[in-house]
Amino acid sequence: MKYIVLDLEWNQSNTGLEKEVAKMPFEIIEIGAISLNDSYVMEGEFSQLVKPQVYTEMHLVTGKLLHLQMQELEHGKPFTEVMGNFIQWCGKDYIFCTWGDQDLRELQRNMKFYDMTPLSERPIAFLDVQKLFSIAYEDGKSRRSLEHAVDILGLEKDIPFHRAFSDAYYTAEILAKIGREYPETLKKLSFDVFHPPATREQEIRVQFDTYMKYISREFRCKQEAMADWEVRSSKCYQCHRNLRKKLQWFTSNGRHYYCLAFCKKHGYLEGKIRIRHTDDGGTYVVKTTKLITDQEAVSLLERYTHSLELRRNHHIAASL
Repeated sequence: MKYIVLDLEWNQSNTGLEKEVAKMPFEIIEIGAISLNDSYVMEGEFSQLVKPQVYTEMHLVTGKLLHLQMQELEHGKPFTEVMGNFIQWCGKDYIFCTWGDQDLRELQRNMKFYDMTPLSERPIAFLDVQKLFSIAYEDGKSRRSLEHAVDILGLEKDIPFHRAFSDAYYTAEILAKIGREYPETLKKLSFDVFHPPATREQEIRVQFDTYMKYISREFRCKQEAMADWEVRSSKCYQCHRNLRKKLQWFTSNGRHYYCLAFCKKHGYLEGKIRIRHTDDGGTYVVKTTKLITDQEAVSLLERYTHSLELRRNHHIAASL
């Protein structure tokens, strides 16, 4: 299997008034990529400009950041042609790798805008090199800039940042270093969910060293999602037993829900649900389950108590 290290540059509206903003808030203007083999050796490169069809004025911030003028983009090719070339260049048996989690989502959004055949009808597994850098070299939680990572790793900065090809090149360099020094890190897949699972059978369940991730199929609304038994269930990802909850699902903001369960063999587990929405108005959830310490369980209980207090105060205020 090979690694397709992808980077995009995009433009956006200066006014936010165009009717296309909701369907395609970011129009891709450049695609850059590097191909690595399974030994992390660079085997190919891709770089093409895209001629804008929607936003024909360069956003002020984008123009300054990219050092790219709209006149240069006039020499580009239409997005559908560039994307067709890119897919052909990728070939078969590969995994996408990006710095951060936004590129694949915007790539698919642009493809949908032009009624192109989707890359996939389901979530796409990929490597988020920004996350992997944090896991391999920092605290696993921070999300640093690409240039910061290049500096930390002592890589040579021989081409300017903030162009699609150069950023793909630096991301590939970082990925190669991680692969050679911490190969186990590359097992920590991320999932782009621009297209959520369509059925229960397609739902994603992935077990990692310290947690388990579940991505649900699409529901009509949050209430329907939270009523689903699979969404609400708690399971120990080490012994796979269904668990009774010590704390039922609760939330303080309506977007993130938490629960506390207990496994007699492995201890306390925290469940976290993130509510996500599709471009078409549907809802799906991303649920993670991880083992926590007794102290962390007490902290979760305190958050639960605080959420009850907030709800109580809200009801009192509403009744006045």
